[in-house]
Amino acid sequence: MSQLSTDDTVILPPSDSRSILPVMYAGTITVAALYFGQELMVPLVLAALLAFVLAPGCNLLQRLRLPRVLSVLIVVALAFGAIGSLGVVVGGQATSLATSLPAYRTTITEKWNALSKGVGFIEQYTKGMTAKPNAGSAPAADKKPADNPAATLGLQDVSGLSLAKTLAQPLLGPLATGGIVLVFTLFILMSSEDLRDRLVRLVGRHDLHRTILAMNDAASRLSRYFLFQLGLNASFGVLIGVSLWFVGLPNPLLWGILAATMRFVPFVGVVVAVVPPLLLAIAVSPGWSLALLVLALFVVSEMIMGQVVEPLIYGHSTGLSPLAVIVATAFWALLWGPVGLLIATPLTVCLVVIGRHVEALAFLDVILGDRPPLTPAETFYQRALEGQALALAPAAAKQIATTSLTDYYDKVALSGLALAQGDLARDTLAFERLEAIHAQIEALLARLSADTVRPHAGVVETASLPDHWRREGAVICIPGRGQLDDLAATMAVQSLIVDGFGARMEPNLVLGSARAMPANMDRTVLYCLSMLEEGSTVSGIRYFIKRIQKQMPQAVIVVGLWHAGRDSPLLSELRAEGGDEHLVLSLGELLAFCRATAARVPAADPSSAVAEAESLPLPA
Repeated sequence: MSQLSTDDTVILPPSDSRSILPVMYAGTITVAALYFGQELMVPLVLAALLAFVLAPGCNLLQRLRLPRVLSVLIVVALAFGAIGSLGVVVGGQATSLATSLPAYRTTITEKWNALSKGVGFIEQYTKGMTAKPNAGSAPAADKKPADNPAATLGLQDVSGLSLAKTLAQPLLGPLATGGIVLVFTLFILMSSEDLRDRLVRLVGRHDLHRTILAMNDAASRLSRYFLFQLGLNASFGVLIGVSLWFVGLPNPLLWGILAATMRFVPFVGVVVAVVPPLLLAIAVSPGWSLALLVLALFVVSEMIMGQVVEPLIYGHSTGLSPLAVIVATAFWALLWGPVGLLIATPLTVCLVVIGRHVEALAFLDVILGDRPPLTPAETFYQRALEGQALALAPAAAKQIATTSLTDYYDKVALSGLALAQGDLARDTLAFERLEAIHAQIEALLARLSADTVRPHAGVVETASLPDHWRREGAVICIPGRGQLDDLAATMAVQSLIVDGFGARMEPNLVLGSARAMPANMDRTVLYCLSMLEEGSTVSGIRYFIKRIQKQMPQAVIVVGLWHAGRDSPLLSELRAEGGDEHLVLSLGELLAFCRATAARVPAADPSSAVAEAESLPLPA
């Protein structure tokens, strides 16, 4: 990789602080509002996510001719009934576990003693733990906690009202939140069309058709994703619960629900979910077989779900970059605590989908999405700037193997050259840097030439071309005056050779005088002037055409104006003048023109090639 010397000066594009500051202010205010308004925002976000999950059910009932309101009420009642039932089950399982824990003290002590036996420094710190309970504590251990719930809760000698208050107080918060979520969910589902129309007016009223299609597509994708995610996580929880029940671990329902819930947390969710049942397995069983079996169940189940089932259902990715998942999880957990930890991934997926469909929020897709931040052409130019163009060779070879060399050059390499030529025309590319870029791309083309420049399946077979088209020098590519035009000409030559044509490149100096012409130029049937649009002029192109016509009046002339736009002023001016040359804008068009000309001109007479070529239609 090339290094900048101490004398190099890197000038960054100017930034307008007046455009950055409002964004910073808006971001700060938004984060503050999310943090201080979490009492309202958390239920609203939960309701919105739940609405995405329930929307397909409502739509299904509506297609069965049920009214919208009745459909929403039925689906919401079933959903919240299921959530309430799960809450009751979790509460019962947790109470059962709490009353059973003291019975496992002996097993835990014995295992700890076995582990610490022979390790002196552990014995020094665990004497109190390994000592047998004294006589004073024996009666308390013999007493069944279930016979004295007040003692279990540490509420001896308290009034019934105080006991009820203590038991109900932890439930008031979740119940209130659940009630708000219920109201918001009903409102969102019943007013979904009105909310969509209002959002359309805010973000896309100028292009109503595209905006509505985009929003409907985004809502449909999110609904399917959340529904599939909920179904997969619920299936994972059922699998874990049934497996733990089969192996005999207490409270399997609790661990199944915990596993399904924690699986919404990326990366560490399953790791956290396995810890409580693993510790319980250690406490319950005298040996270690149950604990190892529990651990194996979680590992195998997660591998099957993550590596087999999920890719079959909705692919390998959620559409988020791994770094975005980690940062988003930390951000929402810091902002909203455990609730933020659970909804971080679904909420971030929502933001990415919105960013892909709303132009004003496209930065969300760039920052959080898993799509490459740079186009292949931009990556090509970037690697050349960094002196790492050869690192592109493996990816280029893979793309060439699945498509073609011409396709790679048209879509990636020539587009990257056009970016470099644009910087050069704007005087933002130093001469030394240009030389380094040229050398890097030249080395990459040489590598690709050694690997791929040969006729292969899927292109015109060499034997199908007339002999005079297969002879070396039948097609000559001449670069323009631009500093990168010779690289474009090299790509054209390689593409022609792969297609079976006898092509080579000559410098534009051969057009200076007849004495500079190579001896075998009389074999040439077609000349291709190769140049990038940026930096080319009509007068320069006309000069080269006149020189070719003067020295080889019978040859076909093609001007390759690579990656010129269909509305390019240069292209329009050339077409308006109506010369004898043919204009192509890509290597694919050049190959198509050469194939058509070769198919119509079986003879070796260049004059007949010119006559036939003039009858061919110009590329659109």
